[in-house]
Amino acid sequence: MKTMAESIAAERLRWIKPILDKEISIKQMAKVCPFSERTIKYWLAAFREKGQRGLEPKSTRPKTCPWETPIAIKEKVMAMREDTHLAAIKLHWKLAKQDVVLHPRTIGKFIKAEGLTRKYRTKKISWRYIKAEIRVGELVEIDIKFVPDKIKGLRYYQFTAIDCATRWRYLRIYDEMTNGNSIHFVEELMKIASFEIKAIKTDNGSCFTNRYIGYLKSSD
Repeated sequence: MKTMAESIAAERLRWIKPILDKEISIKQMAKVCPFSERTIKYWLAAFREKGQRGLEPKSTRPKTCPWETPIAIKEKVMAMREDTHLAAIKLHWKLAKQDVVLHPRTIGKFIKAEGLTRKYRTKKISWRYIKAEIRVGELVEIDIKFVPDKIKGLRYYQFTAIDCATRWRYLRIYDEMTNGNSIHFVEELMKIASFEIKAIKTDNGSCFTNRYIGYLKSSD
């Protein structure tokens, strides 16, 4: 059973070890290795110079940047900011008089990085929400869900009505999700409910409303 290497350096050593033990040549290893012959030679030279520590991956990030602002100018900007408390654009104008060309955005980045930005005090507004009390029958929600499994190859639908105040519910199964069944369900609901229903809440399904299919298409 092949085991995974503990680190990248150990994995690289696994590839070059047969070459170090003179069991295989570099060209032969390059044919079966997913890495190039040049990479294998680089690993061999690093291992012979520093051992397994030389096989550790190194960062490719450049240590210097040719466009980086000199430290002396950064310190000059920070000193002017602390003394005058001027904004980035005004510091840009002031530095231009001293023949120091620096973009206002660059100055703003320096100020922000050093934590010299202005801190404004904001008043936090806390809102207090009052939940209105709903009485029995004031709002009844009606929704339709299909029965998950078919019965004898047919799809059935469950009409559900829930009173928002008491969570009382009434269920009924229909074989179709039509406007006629919705009307029949509401009529049965009003008969069986022991309280007066004042409002009914539904979604915008076509079995409840014709808002999205055109009012003129409704015969009733």
